[in-house]
Amino acid sequence: MSRRIVTLSVIVAIAWGGLALALTNDMAPKLGLDLKGGTSVILRAPEGTDSDVLAKAVEVMRSRIEAIGGVQEPEIQVSGERNVLIQLPGVTNQEQALSVVGQTGQLSFRPVLAERGFDDLFGDIFQSTTTTAASSTTTSVGSSTTTTTQTTTTSTLPGLDTETGLTIADDPQGQAWLASYDETGVLDEVLLVGGTTLMGEQIDEALPYFDPTENQWVVQLGLDSQGADAFEAMTKAAAVDPNTGITRPLYVDPQRRIAIVLDGEIMSAPWVTPDEGIAGGTAIISVGSQQEAQDLSVVLRYGSLPISFERLDVKKVSATLGSDSLQAGLLAGLGGLILVAIAVVFYYRVLGFVTVLGISVFGSLLIATIGTLGRVQGLTLTLSGVTGIIVSIGITADSYIVYFERIKEEIREGRPLLLAVDEGFSRAFRTILTADTVSIMGAFLLYALAIGPVKGFALSLGIATVVDIIVAYFFTRNAAGLLARSRFGEGGWFSIRGASGVALKGSTP
Repeated sequence: MSRRIVTLSVIVAIAWGGLALALTNDMAPKLGLDLKGGTSVILRAPEGTDSDVLAKAVEVMRSRIEAIGGVQEPEIQVSGERNVLIQLPGVTNQEQALSVVGQTGQLSFRPVLAERGFDDLFGDIFQSTTTTAASSTTTSVGSSTTTTTQTTTTSTLPGLDTETGLTIADDPQGQAWLASYDETGVLDEVLLVGGTTLMGEQIDEALPYFDPTENQWVVQLGLDSQGADAFEAMTKAAAVDPNTGITRPLYVDPQRRIAIVLDGEIMSAPWVTPDEGIAGGTAIISVGSQQEAQDLSVVLRYGSLPISFERLDVKKVSATLGSDSLQAGLLAGLGGLILVAIAVVFYYRVLGFVTVLGISVFGSLLIATIGTLGRVQGLTLTLSGVTGIIVSIGITADSYIVYFERIKEEIREGRPLLLAVDEGFSRAFRTILTADTVSIMGAFLLYALAIGPVKGFALSLGIATVVDIIVAYFFTRNAAGLLARSRFGEGGWFSIRGASGVALKGSTP
C-alpha cells in the first residue's frame, strides 16, 4: 500500500508541479498563427517552374525556417501553380525570417583585391582597383598609426549602382564591389573581391559553435576533396604573392583576406594567418553573434533554393478570430467537463472522483509537455491542436470507463473486491493499450502524410494519447487500489461495491 501511495504522490507532484512550473517560468504553450498572430507571406516562382522543382524549394524553406529559433510550426504549402504560401507564427524578427526563406544561399569564397576607404563608403567612387602601380596610405586609430603600401591602378568596373558604388548583380566568376553589414544593418565595409571556383556546393557541413579561445561565435565548415584543394590554393595565394613570392603583411595588406560571400553580401572576410595557406579541408567563419552563426549555418546546411522567388505579398495576421474561437472552445470544453464530471460521479460513485482527478492530472501533464516542447523545440498550439486535445480527452474518459466496467464485471462474477480491482486493471489495461496504440499509429501516419494545420491536430492527439497511457498506469491503477483498501471500497452506496450494484455477501443490498 505504501508503494501505491508513493507512486500516486510522485505522479500527482510531477503533473501539478510541472503545470505550475510551466505557467510561472515562461513555459506555457506557445500559440500558433491563428491564435497568436504572425506573418503571412506569398512567394511566386518564375513562369514555367516545374512542380518537382517547386516541391523541392518548399522542402528547403521548411527545413530552414524550422531551424530558426524565433519561428514555431511554420505552415508552408504550394498555392496554385507557382505560388508558395508561408505562415510564420510568433516571429520576433520578421525580416530575418523572410530573408532566410527567400535567399538562394549562393555561397562563394573570394579573394580580396582591395578595400574602399571609410571616407569613400558614401562617396562617388565607382572604379575598380587592380594590382599594378605603387601607392601608400596611412590609417590612424587612436594613438597608433599604420602605414599600408599597395600597388593599384583604376579602371572602370561595369554593373555598379550609381548611388552606392556597389556591384548590382554579383557574378562569382568575376570581380565585384561588395559590402558587409553589422548586426543592426549598418554598412561595415566595402571590398573589391575577385572571381572564384570555390562555391558552397563543395561544403560538406556547417556547424555553429562558440569558440572560447577567441571569445566569439563561429561557423565551422567542412569541404569536400575538390573544395579542400581549391581552398588551400586560394589561401596560399592570399598569404604569399604568387608573382613575387613575397609574404603579404598580416593585418595590413587587404589581399591577405578571403571574403565569404553569400548572395552578393560579404558575411565575413577573415585574415589568412598561416603563411603556407590552410590545408585539410576545414575552415572557420567568424561572425558577430549566436544568431548570425545559426542563420548562416542553416542556409549552408540546407543548401540553395533551386529557383529564385518573387515576394508577392507580406502581411501581418491578426489573432482576433482565432482567440475568440479559442475562448469559445475553452468555455464549451469546460462546460462539457463539468457535465461529464457530474455524470461519472453519479454513475460510478467514488470512482467518479478518480476520473475527475485523473483528468486534471492528464491535463496538467499535457500542458506541461506541450509547454516544454514549445520552449525546447518550438512547438506551437493551434486551433487544430486544441481540437486534437479535446478528442484526446474523450479517449481518456473512455479509458476510465473501460476500467471501471471491468471492475464491475469482476465483482459480479463473485471475485473479492481487491482482486476485482487489480485483476480488472490488468485486463482493462490491455484493451486501453491496444486502443491507444491504434490512435498513436493513426496520429503518426496523419502527421507524416498531412500538411498544414492537420499536422498540429495529429501531433497533439499523439502526445495526449501517450500521456493517457502514463496516467492510466501510474495514477488510475494506484488510486483505485487505494480506494479499494479504504472504507470507500466495501461500505455504502457511494463505495466501489455500491457502484457495482452487487451487495457484499451477508449484507442487505
